[in-house]
Amino acid sequence: MQTNEAPSWHGTTILTVRKGGIVAIGGDGQVSIGQTIVKANAKKVRKLGKGHGGSGEVIGGFAGATADAFTLFERLESKLEQYPGQLLRAAVELAKDWRTDRYLRRLEAMMIVADKDVSLVLTGTGDVLEPEAGVAGIGSGGNYALAAARALLDGPLGSEEIVRKSLDIAADICVYTNRNVTLETLKA
Repeated sequence: MQTNEAPSWHGTTILTVRKGGIVAIGGDGQVSIGQTIVKANAKKVRKLGKGHGGSGEVIGGFAGATADAFTLFERLESKLEQYPGQLLRAAVELAKDWRTDRYLRRLEAMMIVADKDVSLVLTGTGDVLEPEAGVAGIGSGGNYALAAARALLDGPLGSEEIVRKSLDIAADICVYTNRNVTLETLKA
């Protein structure tokens, strides 16, 4: 069967874990088009801006089209400037724009963002979700990493170690996930 559709960009796994006073967000580095890996060391996790009280930072990770995600990161940083120290409010305002703005509605990406107080999953359908137990995963390997993280959460590992181990497990299962991990942490 032949199709005229362009091959889709696949692949990433982003995971956040909040445990023991530390929030960690990690992501793999693989970018694929169809069945071809076009980049193995993309950085899909980064520091974004000011968080609670204007004193802390915000970290975030994205799954989806890279240019779209960077557009959303820029928009979120702008919202954080408008609402300093209010990640939840900034995220809700971004989600409203994302859902109603004709240009933004076409963006194909999801984001996980966190500051010292809250972790959130943002989607183009207007969802702003606080994950259960402080653990969330997005992207093609997100469910695998999420399941691994939930299994490890009650054990002795800290948030950073859980993220690394869970992403490693996801890389064993998901062909769109590799072991080039970028990880950022904040003290909660």
